[in-house]
Amino acid sequence: MMRTRPLKVALLGCGVVGSEVARIMTTHAEDLTARIGAPVELAGVAVRRPSKVREGIDPALVTTDATALLKRGDIDVAIEVIGGIEPARALIHTAFEHGISVVSANKALLAQDGAALHAAADAAGLDLYYEAAVAGAIPLVRPMRESLAGDKINRVMGIVNGTTNFILDKMDSTGAGYQEALDEATALGYAEADPTADVEGYDAAAKAAILAGIAFHTRARLDDVYREGMTEVSAADFASAKRMGCTIKLLAILERAADGQSVTARVHPAMIPLSHPLASVREAYNAVFVEAEAAGRLMFYGPGAGGAPTASAVLGDLVAVCRNKLAEATGPGESAYTQLPVSTMGDVVTRYHISLDVADKPGVLAQVATTFAEHGVSIDTVRQQGKDGEASLVVVTHRAHDAALSGTVEALRKLDTVRGVDSIMRVEGE
Repeated sequence: MMRTRPLKVALLGCGVVGSEVARIMTTHAEDLTARIGAPVELAGVAVRRPSKVREGIDPALVTTDATALLKRGDIDVAIEVIGGIEPARALIHTAFEHGISVVSANKALLAQDGAALHAAADAAGLDLYYEAAVAGAIPLVRPMRESLAGDKINRVMGIVNGTTNFILDKMDSTGAGYQEALDEATALGYAEADPTADVEGYDAAAKAAILAGIAFHTRARLDDVYREGMTEVSAADFASAKRMGCTIKLLAILERAADGQSVTARVHPAMIPLSHPLASVREAYNAVFVEAEAAGRLMFYGPGAGGAPTASAVLGDLVAVCRNKLAEATGPGESAYTQLPVSTMGDVVTRYHISLDVADKPGVLAQVATTFAEHGVSIDTVRQQGKDGEASLVVVTHRAHDAALSGTVEALRKLDTVRGVDSIMRVEGE
């Protein structure tokens, strides 16, 4: 039976994503009604600058008082696309206090305060959905939270930031340096005027924290995620990667320990073989590789940002939440029953590519090899090039603990024959 009274939606924020949400709600109103089982109505739009012209939005709906909009008594669902911590956090709590379910795209807030938000939603018997917070339009959160709920996820590895993937892809395909590739990304609108959140890995780390919580049924915060940016990746690193049959990506990697008693979460640049599916992800696209015990290996791929793609994910959540409202039910909430600790980066085991600037004289290689051996790091291959008393030494290791590799590098820097450690990069996906 079709309900005639509309479900009323408050839109909090009307920037690139919010304006697309409003447009789709208007242009697809009949389809949304048919899919939900009741009309859905945009009842108010909270913004900071009311004087700005917003095409397709009735000015009578616009307000600067988001709190009053949520408290007026007739709102069923709030869509939060403001971003940041405050006032988004306070507004979401206000929504729950007034019986309003929430759809959010706020990765930073969920990574920092997800447990408290889930607790507030559960206490109020309401929904908190956030598909758009990770990987834009790619259906990822709901498949992991629902479709794989009966499986055991052991590893998640993915490209979850389109800006950094665009930059690294340009460096790989054209030979451009980091700054040149960043300038192109900025000119095309892929990078913000201040790209720090993207290129230093903060954006990817927030998404990694959210995915770790879902994948391993444990609570992970942004502070639990080890993070390295990609500003130091050079053309020389790409040349070395190509010699190994690899490319370089900024990866979010989440792993369950072999004994099942802990997990790790990290974001950093890494070399991956060209044969790996993630190596072929180009431009500003995202892709996430999920390894589950029963389902095996799954890859989710698509546009990871942008107004329309992100709005698509928001509207998918809106349909689900509205259906739940009509059924007087709620969808899945937080699942943190395992309470697994998040280990430090030192516990991670992987391979490494180390580039050294060394003196070109007898005995140097033996010294370097001895240093690796003393710290329990086994060498797989070594490549040395020398000229005019200087040399470069590239060492690729077997799998080793990150803590052991860190100790090795610290000792190498103290050798008189080592002029500098030019590059350290992990090798993943093998």
